[in-house]
Amino acid sequence: MSQQGGGFKDHFSGHAGDYAAHRPGYPPALFDWLAGQSPGQSLAWDCATGNGQAALALAEHFDQVVASDASAEQVAQAPPHPRVDYRIEPAEHSSLEPASADLISVAQAYHWFDHEAFHREAGRVLRDTGILAVWAYPLAHIDHCVDPLVFDLYERRLGAYWPPERRFIETGYADFEMPWPEIKAPTFEMTAQWTLDALIGYLGTWSALRRYVAQEGDNPLQEVEKLLAEAWGDPGETKIVRWPLILRACRKTV
Repeated sequence: MSQQGGGFKDHFSGHAGDYAAHRPGYPPALFDWLAGQSPGQSLAWDCATGNGQAALALAEHFDQVVASDASAEQVAQAPPHPRVDYRIEPAEHSSLEPASADLISVAQAYHWFDHEAFHREAGRVLRDTGILAVWAYPLAHIDHCVDPLVFDLYERRLGAYWPPERRFIETGYADFEMPWPEIKAPTFEMTAQWTLDALIGYLGTWSALRRYVAQEGDNPLQEVEKLLAEAWGDPGETKIVRWPLILRACRKTV
């Protein structure tokens, strides 16, 4: 979460606990690669950290992680860690020292930013040859029976209730111009072993669904849940859920 167009666009604080409980995890290989690309491992800034998911993974590689977010409710859900310093502040105006960070990471949030202002702040905070890495994930893939039902909920039932910035994920962040020369990144994939209940819990965190319920008074997930149960089969069965990771990274040049 962060500021865009002069105001903080908060789509998740109202269900920060559910968001923390049901969101998938990022692959460890991603953080291995980021640490290997960074000029050092002294300090990483995880910007728009949300519930601290990426920050905790970065703490396995960096001496210190500053994890900032404009949402106090989201940060309240983040587990403490001796090497993670949580701060409540917007992406575009941080309290980090100039030229202090080896890496700046933005997980599933870059599309909300005021990019011009954030790039200025990233340039101030990053040391020379430091890395800026931003990533996101689109719809999950499960199987040919479940996927069409999830897409129907996403596009036909909830399409009008998604904030316009969501489309940046659908285009793979191709609309954005990075502030420095890009680094060719490997392909990463998020995976999870989920039951039907886990999938339903995840769908319930969608901001568009929450917006639909607030405006229309009913919950389209209830109808889709019945269809998903038929497509899933044994509700106790686990299925592999896959999200291709959209990753863009660049190295600061002087």
